[in-house]
Amino acid sequence: MQPALVTTIIPVYNRVAMLREAVESVLAQTYRPIEIVIVDDGSTDDTPAAADALAATHPEIRVVHQANTGVGLAREAGRRAARGEFIQHLDSDDLLYPNKFALQVAGLRAHPECGVSYGWTRAQNPDGSYEPAPTKRTGERIETMFPSMLASRWWHTLTGLYRASLLDEAGPWLNMRNEEDWEYDARVAALGVRLHYVPEWICHYRLHGLGQLSANGLRPDVLRDRTRAHTLILRHAQRAGISPEVPEMQHFSRELFLLARQCGAAGLADESRTLFELSREAAGDGRDRLQYRVYARVAQLIGWTGAGRLSILSDRLRW
Repeated sequence: MQPALVTTIIPVYNRVAMLREAVESVLAQTYRPIEIVIVDDGSTDDTPAAADALAATHPEIRVVHQANTGVGLAREAGRRAARGEFIQHLDSDDLLYPNKFALQVAGLRAHPECGVSYGWTRAQNPDGSYEPAPTKRTGERIETMFPSMLASRWWHTLTGLYRASLLDEAGPWLNMRNEEDWEYDARVAALGVRLHYVPEWICHYRLHGLGQLSANGLRPDVLRDRTRAHTLILRHAQRAGISPEVPEMQHFSRELFLLARQCGAAGLADESRTLFELSREAAGDGRDRLQYRVYARVAQLIGWTGAGRLSILSDRLRW
């Protein structure tokens, strides 16, 4: 590990123009020293050549080429190659503002008890307009990642600057293509990390229709990833001592129940049953017991797939 060095990890797949823009936003940082690790995740267009050309021009850049494995393992390849004291994750469609590293490194230096620094994140809409307020909860001062990270992943992947030692303790990114970032942040949260807050604009998240890494849906492969992620997030929260009485845990129990119904409707009976039981566990004793009893009885009568489809149909008719 090289002291003071900030390593930016950029996974990329078939995104030449935006990769260049993302890299330029890192090179424009007022802070030094920096390095950039581009992980080409098996691109089939000109992205590999573009990444190599950037590395040939800028000595701060290294490129890792690998077969397509998905964003989780691409980020892990970058983490293993990183040499910095601090780690910045940056998807190839997003941008950093020039003062990001300077503000966040200074904050982490001044607050050694903190393991992650975050700040205001600006969202750009597909039409080019900007949201006036910081996206998600990046405009709020929050002291720790749990329990708030149970209610939602309230920042974007590029928002935080992490100590590399913290990520070493958290361990490797998992082989998932969906909600791998939420699972990873929940794993970091379980370590009890404290947060440093920068009340200034530090980065730029772009919303568009060009295959964002965070794109989601209700396809079976996506639902399987989400099942795995939600299961692990619950275990991370329990390991951190978050009790069922906490409102955020109650919210997450409802998330699990919804995902159980969605999996059932998609024909994933085993995942549906598992998530249903996890939802009951997260809710704690005496919470919504009638609702759970009714759903379990319906699943017993018509199966977990039938119960899921009936529930989703009922929700649609209600609205």
